Amino acid sequence: MLTRSYKELELSTQIIIKGALKRGVEVEVLDWDDNFIRLKKDSKVEYIKQGTKTSVDTYIAALIMENKEVTKIMLKEHDLNVPESTTIKLVDEAAKRFTDFIGKDIVIKPKSTNFGLGITILKNLISKEDYMLAIKQALDYDSSVMIEEFIHGKEYRFLVVGDEVAAILHRVPANVVGNGSLNIKELVDEKNKNPMRGQGYITPLEKIVLGSFEKDYLISQGKDISYVPIDGEVIYLRENSNLSTGGDSIDFTDDILDDYKHIAVESAKAVGAKICGADIIISDVKAKPDRSNHSIIELNFNPILHAHAYPSQGKNRHVEDNVLDLLGF
Repeated sequence: MLTRSYKELELSTQIIIKGALKRGVEVEVLDWDDNFIRLKKDSKVEYIKQGTKTSVDTYIAALIMENKEVTKIMLKEHDLNVPESTTIKLVDEAAKRFTDFIGKDIVIKPKSTNFGLGITILKNLISKEDYMLAIKQALDYDSSVMIEEFIHGKEYRFLVVGDEVAAILHRVPANVVGNGSLNIKELVDEKNKNPMRGQGYITPLEKIVLGSFEKDYLISQGKDISYVPIDGEVIYLRENSNLSTGGDSIDFTDDILDDYKHIAVESAKAVGAKICGADIIISDVKAKPDRSNHSIIELNFNPILHAHAYPSQGKNRHVEDNVLDLLGF
């Protein structure tokens, strides 16, 4: 009988397994393709899917976080800052609303998807063509689209486990740094050779893909993939900073005021979540939070763990211990 390797699993699941084995917990992989495992110690049994889907979170909490509109309603009810937005369902409806957004910075995104799919950021909106294209791309992922005010600042992922923030990352959009000789495509190819980058969440970072979103974003900067950046020039390939689209991760756990950590925990409590990823835009992490300098843009069910274990910059926060503690191991 062939023995399978845990390295076949998503990295977040591997991290949980490694932590469990250290604690003397018996691990059984029930479904390798689905990253579904069973943990057993004495009479204690817990099931985990994809690293952070566990018994501590209710089904309705997951559905709330999946629905960005419902999430925002609940956060507002708990007096937490969220961007203003409107939801539309039809292309014709979106076309009629175009004039409402001229000259504004907006985010267009599907109502119920994760991983940065279908999201477009439009600054100082002028072009109706760009606006309608973003609407249609978002509708490819959902029957409803949210048009949201763009919040200026840097985005941080707060990993909430139980009643505390286990780790914080600043996520940097997919980018390359010029060396004066290679073009953008060649720089992407070089960056993708890093063994930390792969596909399917079995490595700490995802490979950068030069798809239509990336190429369109380059065009908006007056560049294309054949452009040769000067030495040290940073070229961003996307506006959104999701790691799933090739972004980088910098650990900020010790560099952000506890006030923001409290906001992240309160946001998770507002939707009844025990494990979640709170994405918060902050103008200055050293400044006390007020109504004008931060906003919660998303709460994510089933947040990845591996980004906090293997950040591009910073130390391993061993967040698997937080999850295992919460599960009672």
